[in-house]
Parts: sequence; C-alpha cells; structure tokens
Amino acid sequence: MTGIRLAAALAIMGAGTVAFSAEQRVSGAPVAGYKIVKVYPHDRQAFTQGLQYVDGFLYEGTGQHGQSGIRRVKLETGEVLQHQPLDSRYFGEGITVFGDTIVQLTWQSEIGFVYDKKTFKQLKTFTYPGEGWGLTHDGKRLIMSDGDLRGQLRFLDPATLKETGRLVVRDGGRPVDDLNELEYVRGEILANVWQTSRIARISLKTGEVTGWIDLTGLLDPREAAGTDVLNGIAYDAVGDRLFVTGKLWPKLFEIKIVARS
Repeated sequence: MTGIRLAAALAIMGAGTVAFSAEQRVSGAPVAGYKIVKVYPHDRQAFTQGLQYVDGFLYEGTGQHGQSGIRRVKLETGEVLQHQPLDSRYFGEGITVFGDTIVQLTWQSEIGFVYDKKTFKQLKTFTYPGEGWGLTHDGKRLIMSDGDLRGQLRFLDPATLKETGRLVVRDGGRPVDDLNELEYVRGEILANVWQTSRIARISLKTGEVTGWIDLTGLLDPREAAGTDVLNGIAYDAVGDRLFVTGKLWPKLFEIKIVARS
C-alpha cells in the first residue's frame, strides 16, 4: 500500500491519532518480540511493496509512479543485479515468485503482470477488481491482500489467475484490516499491517491470527528519518531465516522471533 493514503489520513486526523488507532487494532492474540541476527544494506530509494527470497537472491517489487518495478537483489550487499521497470502509469505493489514466473500486482489499476523469472520478460497480464496490495503463495495457490477487501485474503489460481476463494482474517473475532505485504512461512501467512510496526501470523486453515510480532525499534530515529512504513517480509526456507525491511529503509534485517516474558 502506498504512502499517499497515509498522507491523506494524517492531514485529516493528525499523526498521533492515526498511529494510535492503527496499533489499537492489533491487540488480541499474543505478542512476540524479536532479536536481530544480522543487518544487510537496503536501497533507500526502494519503495518496497513485495519481497521474497528464492535460490539465494532477494526478489523485490517496488512502488510509486515512475519508480515501480521488479528486481533481483544480492542479499549480502544490496546490489541490484537485475531490474525491470514498470510503465509509469502503474503503481507497483506486491510480487511473488511462482515456479519460473514472477507475478506482480498494481495498486489501483486492477491489472497484474506475469514475468519470466530468468529474463524478466513480460509474459502476460491479468485483471482483478479492487486494490492490489500484498502477494504470496503456498505452492498451490496465489494469496493476495486487497486494500478494498477489508479483513480478507483472496486465493487465485496460478494458471488462470482467477479468484478461487477467500479467507476472513480475524483476531479474537474481530476482522483485521489493512493486511499489506504477505509471506508464506511453514503453513501460515505473515502479513504486515499497514501503518503499524506489527506483523500478523495468520492460520491458513482458520484465518485466525495466532500471534503478533512487534518490530518496534528496528530503525533508530536517525535511520528512520525520511522513511515510510514497515513493509517487506522474506523467508529462506532452506536456512530457516526471516528477513524484514520497509519502504525507503536503508537496512534489511534478519530476525528471530522471541517470546515476551
């Protein structure tokens, strides 16, 4: 999700009110903390919308009109090894690597793009109603969040890219809105919640939020100046490593989830 809607909300309501109400929405399931394992450089110009770790590389989707695209990134250095820009009329959103393809959503254009994973050549487009936000997959289905679809995730058939079902996401019976960037991790979905420093852990079977990860304080105040929200989750299934970053963040973090006493 873009910073544009946040700016509008801030102008109407005031920064303190927005931050307070956003954190208030995520308070039911148990909350865990984190431990920083390692810190990597991240392109501070990258408005991160989608992130995934595949075969030793990060694949990242970026947003903003005129700055959107997909890229292959070297984790250790942050070097962009391959880049495919998106036409400036589109605002890029979530991406996922599925087999030999990369699938990319756009924000309000109701169109998605499919690329060849190796060459980044565009293979086809597809359409969907609403706002594209986050995207991941469980090996069988694409899983999508939508800014217009409050408290729900969509399932898409990876062959036809048509919707096949929905999952209502709740925390203690309350719908959880503003699910943003998504990552599939060992049977559950991790989801950034827009405008907060928290990640929801969502059961794919029930839609229930089983826990929260509070990532407050990842960036110190000096590093956070000029950045946007936390957004970007990637999981290395082989090495069991979890990575997080944000829009315009100068760093990407490998973290471990730790229980709070």
